Amino acid sequence: MDIPSTGDNPVIDIALHTISLGKQAIVFVGTKSSAEKQAEDIAKKIKKSGPRCLEISEQAKNALPQPTKQCTRLAYCIGKGIAFHHAGLVQKQRELIEKEFRSGAVKIICCTPTLALGVSLPAYRAVIRDLRRFGRRGMEWIPVLEYLQQAGRAGRPEHDDKGECIAIASTEPEQEEIIKRYIFGEPEPIHSKLAVEPTLRFYLLSLIASRFVKDMDQIMAFFSKTFYASQFKDIEEIQEKIVRLLRQLEEWEFITMGTGGDFQSADVLVSGNIRPTQIGKRVSELYLDPLTAHSLIEAVKRTNNKPANLFGYLHAVSSSVEMEPLLRVKVKEYDTIQEKVAEYESYLLMPEPSIYDPEYEIFMNAFKTALFLDSWMDESSDENLMEDYGIRPGEIRVKRDNAEWLLFSLQELCRLLEYRECMKDLMKLRVRLKHGIKEELVSLVRFRNIGRVRARILYNNNLRNVADIKKADLMRLSQLVGKNIALSLKEQVGEKVDVVPKGKRIGQLGLGKYNT
Repeated sequence: MDIPSTGDNPVIDIALHTISLGKQAIVFVGTKSSAEKQAEDIAKKIKKSGPRCLEISEQAKNALPQPTKQCTRLAYCIGKGIAFHHAGLVQKQRELIEKEFRSGAVKIICCTPTLALGVSLPAYRAVIRDLRRFGRRGMEWIPVLEYLQQAGRAGRPEHDDKGECIAIASTEPEQEEIIKRYIFGEPEPIHSKLAVEPTLRFYLLSLIASRFVKDMDQIMAFFSKTFYASQFKDIEEIQEKIVRLLRQLEEWEFITMGTGGDFQSADVLVSGNIRPTQIGKRVSELYLDPLTAHSLIEAVKRTNNKPANLFGYLHAVSSSVEMEPLLRVKVKEYDTIQEKVAEYESYLLMPEPSIYDPEYEIFMNAFKTALFLDSWMDESSDENLMEDYGIRPGEIRVKRDNAEWLLFSLQELCRLLEYRECMKDLMKLRVRLKHGIKEELVSLVRFRNIGRVRARILYNNNLRNVADIKKADLMRLSQLVGKNIALSLKEQVGEKVDVVPKGKRIGQLGLGKYNT
């Protein structure tokens, strides 16, 4: 293909050429920051765009109550018909970009590989800029399967009759390697996820909890028909692994054995009826990894059913596999984080490993993640959280939602263990985490349409509970949170307010008292 060169960058050349053809393209890069920079570089070359782009630019910018630098950057790009897309954007922004790409308003999306899976977009071209990324051994080539997924985004049958995939090479040897590895190379073999012990443990408890299997014969009959067994072939070794996991689940009191159900050795079949305990059934219903549930139960037992510092719960849930990927402690942060660990040591419900233990890095990353959640609950803004922890608004919401789910799960486990004092702490913590607020705002966020920003405005103006809202003058409320929200608040506290006629200000109606 003959693509005119501007001499700036091959990706920019391809993007501009694609737009000149009246087509669209998806550009895959390795990191979130690279996606933003690449989109911005392309946008700078666009002189003008349609009025629709300016309209959706404003929507993207105002997706958060307080726009961040990322929102402003995205708005600038979308104003030129270019967008970036990654997990750091909030759901509303990602959906807007995908919708407007389908409508044709957005011409180019620069994104991370997450957009390569399960999405059908009208892209004529898929441009793969980064075929290598940082791994355990430094910069490594991405898998062939991942390349095929990215290439497969171009020319979707429902949108076009053909598509083009363009891989970027900076040198001739690199070009030869790309052709050899990806054009003529074989995709990697697919392996069953059941081979991973946490996955096998999760599904084993699920089968028992749902009463789909009731003894060892039924367990082995089920697993012998799986892709895992077909691929692994060594049924005896699978059986050994299952027996070991059954022992573990019984030790954690998630299952019980009937008569003759003693675990004698890994090579002896388990006999008798295998049943879930009440707590084991709830663990399965909560979709928790049994190891996570066991760790959380052990953590909450360390409170002795007494009120604990809430940070201890945040660190406990941050230590679970369900919160991965955790925030990484950078080299320059290490001393600061260690000082914080010493400060919070008495509050922690998870034991601190030895500094020489391989688990110490995970402990530190979990601690930093807990510090971030604590800062979110301390009402830090999205912008400040980006600067202090390097976490973007979309990632903030994902981490918050995961942590809230884990806290709810822990609350349910405490209910079964009859740890009532811990339940009170967890209920309070969940409300604060959901809204990102200090404890003083809890009563205000219970109002419909009142989030952390409006709640803080009301509180700082001495409107702190139902009684204060009832007494407040409607005009004053409107000045603080807007007319519609003010009317809604009055209705929620049981006051009937006449609808303000269109074109009239509330102050012109003389509404100082209200009929209840």
